[in-house]
Amino acid sequence: MNIERIYHVLEQHFATVQAPVVDLVEAQTGDPFKILVATILSARTKDKTTTEVVSRLFECIHTPSDLDRYEIEEIEELIYPVGFFRNKAVHLKKLPAVLQDEFDGKVPEEIDDLLKLPGVGRKTANLVRAIAYKKPAICVDVHVHRISNRLGYVNTRTPLETEMALRKKLPQKYWIHYNSYLVAFGQNHCTPRNPKCSTCPIYDECGRVGVETKYGKDA
Repeated sequence: MNIERIYHVLEQHFATVQAPVVDLVEAQTGDPFKILVATILSARTKDKTTTEVVSRLFECIHTPSDLDRYEIEEIEELIYPVGFFRNKAVHLKKLPAVLQDEFDGKVPEEIDDLLKLPGVGRKTANLVRAIAYKKPAICVDVHVHRISNRLGYVNTRTPLETEMALRKKLPQKYWIHYNSYLVAFGQNHCTPRNPKCSTCPIYDECGRVGVETKYGKDA
């Protein structure tokens, strides 16, 4: 399998489709705080919904301290209908205090520090580090987990296993954009069900062609 070719083909594909919501927020604002908030809100939520919510939210929320002006119930209204909006409202309400107390009001760039923030797990921490700070990190969401396995590049059971496997195998120069490219490809082409194998630009690199797997029939 030629991972360099796969990466560059997916890079070209990425330029032809709408970027994932967190990449859009980075392109529009370049603000680590807004990238963090968008990433938290995007969990278990379709990009279309997240895009609509962050567009509305960022009309009144520009800095962490802006969140202090709102009660949890008001934040719930602002971020509805993202998935688990009530839990996420609680996390956002707590966020300004943690940022101020632990990091002088700034969003940290190290994974261990990001994991101290409310509502931030490994996926969010890795994505914020990669997108906001352009630092090497591997964010594994459902698309990265599915496609990396469907291609046969890794053979793992969980996103955490996939992250650890990719850290060992994937050249670090590809880490920062790997999530963005695979998410865009997974949303538009290599979908969970009925992937568009007949028009797949990396079909000849797929290690599971014709194999029925838990990620879907690949041919």
